[in-house]
Amino acid sequence: MVQHGSPGTNWLDTALAGIAGTRMVVFGDFCLDAYWLLESETGAPERSVETNLPLRRIRRQHYSLGAAGNVVANLVDLGVKQVWAVGVVGRDLFGHEMISQLQARGVDTTGLLNTQMDWQTLVYAKPYAGEEELNRFDFGAFNQLQPETIRALAAQLEHLAGACDAVILNQQIPAGCSPPAMIAELNRIIAAHPQTRFIVDSRHRPAQYRGAVLKLNAHEAAALVGEPHALEERPSAAQVRRYAQMIRERTGRAVFVTRGDRGIVVADGAGVEEVPGIQIVQAVDTVGAGDTVVASLTAALAGGSDPPTAARLANIAASITVRKLRTTGTATPEEIRSVGAAPDYVYLPELAEDPRRANYCPGTEIEIICERRNLRLRHAIFDHDGTLSTLRQGWEQIMEPMMVRAILGARYQDAEESLYRKVLDAVRQFIDQTTGIQTLVQMHGLVDLVRRFGCVPSAEILDPPSYKKIYNDALLAMVSQRIEKLRRGELSPADFQITNAAPLLQALRERSVKLYLASGTDVADVRAEAQAMGYADCFEGRIFGAVGDIKVEAKKIVLERLIREHGLAGAELVTFGDGPVEIRETRKCHGVTVGVASDEIRRWGLNPAKRTRLIRAGADMIVPDFSQLPALLRVLQLSP
Repeated sequence: MVQHGSPGTNWLDTALAGIAGTRMVVFGDFCLDAYWLLESETGAPERSVETNLPLRRIRRQHYSLGAAGNVVANLVDLGVKQVWAVGVVGRDLFGHEMISQLQARGVDTTGLLNTQMDWQTLVYAKPYAGEEELNRFDFGAFNQLQPETIRALAAQLEHLAGACDAVILNQQIPAGCSPPAMIAELNRIIAAHPQTRFIVDSRHRPAQYRGAVLKLNAHEAAALVGEPHALEERPSAAQVRRYAQMIRERTGRAVFVTRGDRGIVVADGAGVEEVPGIQIVQAVDTVGAGDTVVASLTAALAGGSDPPTAARLANIAASITVRKLRTTGTATPEEIRSVGAAPDYVYLPELAEDPRRANYCPGTEIEIICERRNLRLRHAIFDHDGTLSTLRQGWEQIMEPMMVRAILGARYQDAEESLYRKVLDAVRQFIDQTTGIQTLVQMHGLVDLVRRFGCVPSAEILDPPSYKKIYNDALLAMVSQRIEKLRRGELSPADFQITNAAPLLQALRERSVKLYLASGTDVADVRAEAQAMGYADCFEGRIFGAVGDIKVEAKKIVLERLIREHGLAGAELVTFGDGPVEIRETRKCHGVTVGVASDEIRRWGLNPAKRTRLIRAGADMIVPDFSQLPALLRVLQLSP
């Protein structure tokens, strides 16, 4: 696999700046997504007087642009200078709504034809009962494009192709605007305008297009090369890279293959590059994510970005829109900049989920993910809870019921089983995804969950610091009992340390490595617990923790300070941690990352769930504990 090289820190601003002056045409299947939110019925439903069938009442409804319409919306919100829409709408209420929404965004709708009398506007109607989406109703599935309409559409597109930087060709449904006869006209127009970029997003007919860049999902790519997969089978990263290269060789154009939450593979003249997926901890709605991808990458290409850069931008944009529930969302430049040029990527998900692929240092339990050479380690950052200390072991069992009670509120005792299970599953997933980040950040997520489930009146929802206090009071009661046993001599610090933690700290000090302790726990508590554990002096005052401000991430601050004050290169810094935050932040500055995947109850041995999280966060190696200390020091090139 060819790597195009890490982009500079300003690549994102450069890409977004290039988009601002572009002019784009979107041709294809313009749809509306209709969201009908049904009233929750209690008791026997009311029945129709005429039919005696039960009624369903719609409490709220809203409509958003879908398919080609959503592509247009994304282009506009990205800041594209001019957008033209070319397609067909019906002479119905939905067609009127679609044109109104497009014109409200400043889109030129002259090319949206409504001359075909039997055409139904394409609509995906989605009824919701609470959180559950019910069977969808599709309008326009039996449309047939007439020859005169094909000629009229071709004339519209021919006129605009020479006046724009790029054309997106969207094919969403078989009965839409791109039957084979229309695609033949599109191919003719592509050949006649070599100076214009044409990008195809075709769900059913990608093989019929000629001379265009293809954006495909993994299953579409597999089918295109003659290796179809069942829908429930996910093609591997290696397979997708091979598909992308094969299609690139066949078409002579760049190819983009999306892998859902696992990112994008791009093949161009320089080779094949895989852009990882981005970590998302909140609920997601993937509807419209493909539209965001094709809009973003096309806009970036039209603005002068190379294909890998376009893929990175599209990946970030899609990570924003999937967080917008019950709407086909868009991503603005401001939202994209808020994610940043170095987002929280998810690395090697297949290795993370399959321990059979593990590669161990010979004769050890040290799993090597990425071999690092020529290390010159001078500084070592340690996470605390779960990496060195188990004083807080069991915190999940305190946070989980606390969050469930907060979400259900007064309904905690009598909530129906199905609701209770949904809340419990959501809480467990959230805790799993946010392990290692500041408690206050987790409590912000809790507030979102409370609002999402709607069991607690808005006026009764607490703020994040208040929820944090409820949790901390319960947790500190447990920790205080354990510290008191240490003070009374009933237990020793070794009873609450990951195996060989203290010897590791001492070995690093003997090798002139400066040690730093960074935790998402409040700083006063971290210092007190390190003192009780007997190793506070090893850090010589370099102990950092949360300070009650969600914007102050202790681990990130330590890393930034080390790099700034000591002028560190990546080979001089190592971080030991059992959570994703410290691993990701260290990887971003090219430091060495040691994932500590310990079973905190035994204080030794592998915790498979931690291994999965740490590999996805970007760990260079995984250790179950520090029992094989000489081997670990050799791997870190710190042997005497």
